[in-house]
Amino acid sequence: MSAETVRVSPAWLGLREAADGAARAVDLVEQLRPHLPAGGGATIHDLGCGTGSMGRWLAPRLTGRQHWVLYDRDADLLAHAAATMPAGAADGAVVTVETRQRDVTRLDQADLAGASLITASALLDMLTADELERFVTTCARAGCPVLITISVIGRVDLRPADPYDAHIAGAFNAHQRRTTGGRRLLGPDAVGAAADAFTRLGMDVAVRPSPWLLDADQAALTGEWFRGWVAAAFEQQPGLALAAAGYARSRAAEATAGRLSVQVHHHDLMAWPR
Repeated sequence: MSAETVRVSPAWLGLREAADGAARAVDLVEQLRPHLPAGGGATIHDLGCGTGSMGRWLAPRLTGRQHWVLYDRDADLLAHAAATMPAGAADGAVVTVETRQRDVTRLDQADLAGASLITASALLDMLTADELERFVTTCARAGCPVLITISVIGRVDLRPADPYDAHIAGAFNAHQRRTTGGRRLLGPDAVGAAADAFTRLGMDVAVRPSPWLLDADQAALTGEWFRGWVAAAFEQQPGLALAAAGYARSRAAEATAGRLSVQVHHHDLMAWPR
């Protein structure tokens, strides 16, 4: 098994895309610019691209010609991503695309040869320690900057607060670190482990907060996120399902009605050769 064995719903990816885009740390893009080819012509490898939200967000923020190489295990997601990539960069330069149906935890240095930039989003928490070490090593050996966004760090804030929030959060974080199919996931520990690994390999690292800020304007996403959050917690600790049944119903109703505000904390990470 690998990080991408379970198919991610395109509907969920579409629902969260605007929140991801609003959360990503734009200042890291500014730090990235000096590390890209001065005359344009960047080749960008997007690992675990899903429906292509990273490309749709980043390509229009960069100048010069770009060639995006999109990786995912899911052929349908790859087709959607390729069809919806922007045609032009910030200065109108052309953006081209190719797709590669691969398991990103098994890439090697040859796969990333010629990369000007490697990107990924909402990926690290699904990796094991061994997979992350291979992933980071392969990226570092490519000799180019790496931008990884929207990695969970195990913190959520709900308003209005409820005493059960902390119980559900603890069970959810344990679920994120669960062992499944013989693989122990890193969950909220992944971004810190990645930063340490890139540093050990001689790269400079910058980490920035990138929280989702969900309120009444994102009621659909808030409701879907909450239902998934609680379901994972109940799966991890079945006893909570009975004890917190009333909590789950009332909170879901608040979310659907736009009366629940949620801050879901993430970190973005950029690493680049010294």
